[in-house]
Amino acid sequence: MIIKRFPDGKCKAVTLSYDDGVAQDIRLVEIMSKYGIKGTFNVNTGLMSKEDNTTGEGKLSAKQMLKLYKESGNEVAVHGYIHSHLEDLPADIITDEVLTDRKVLEELFDTDVRGMAYPYGTYNDTVIDCLKACGIAYSRTVWASERFDMPINWLELHPTCHHNHPKLFELAEQFIAHDYKSRYNDTVNMFYLWGHTYEFDNDNNWDRIEKFCEYMGGRDDIWYATNIEIYDYMQAVNQLRFNVAKTTAYNPTSTDVWFSEEGKLYKVPAGETIKL
Repeated sequence: MIIKRFPDGKCKAVTLSYDDGVAQDIRLVEIMSKYGIKGTFNVNTGLMSKEDNTTGEGKLSAKQMLKLYKESGNEVAVHGYIHSHLEDLPADIITDEVLTDRKVLEELFDTDVRGMAYPYGTYNDTVIDCLKACGIAYSRTVWASERFDMPINWLELHPTCHHNHPKLFELAEQFIAHDYKSRYNDTVNMFYLWGHTYEFDNDNNWDRIEKFCEYMGGRDDIWYATNIEIYDYMQAVNQLRFNVAKTTAYNPTSTDVWFSEEGKLYKVPAGETIKL
């Protein structure tokens, strides 16, 4: 059986997703960096502070975001230009909300922005159709799956849970122990955590996210990646081509990919064919 693997043959990935581009993100990035965790910050560029924020709460400025997110190696993603309920809007306004946010982020960070989190976590079929037209590759919901399966539909990317979920550490222990049932036997899995960093101030529980990152971080069998890194890798590994006899594997993409077969791990370099 051909079994997909993450880079270096790992079968597990951990990623975070935090919304709104607020000052408390600074503290979270410090914690993430301490334990080698990576993730994605979803930004409403129409609501950015016009000046650097030194209050410790509220929105960050464009300059602060550039320094914080880019220098730490985290991803920035769309969250709606002004955080509107997209499902209440006509298609042309939805498109403008998404494309304007994407354009500003791309100009600021000098990168291709293709990820998103739904404002308020709400959406409908019209919103999804607009995201496809806008070139959005994935969009995160707020529905806790309590699972670690890879998404079937990346535009309905359900996180494992919110950081205040009552089963957070129980789920973390299951994930680390690999003691769970997946839709696909013995394949890659992902722990996906989301939230807003201002909630740590509101709930006085910064110790909760530090404990989570300390527990999850620094493990040799986990790939720590941003949302888009995981998405792009899965698109690449899904394009592996095998001959009928299953004696060769061809990787038509620009990304090195890994898989295992009969217990043996294989790496297929970008653009190359290997023999099994």
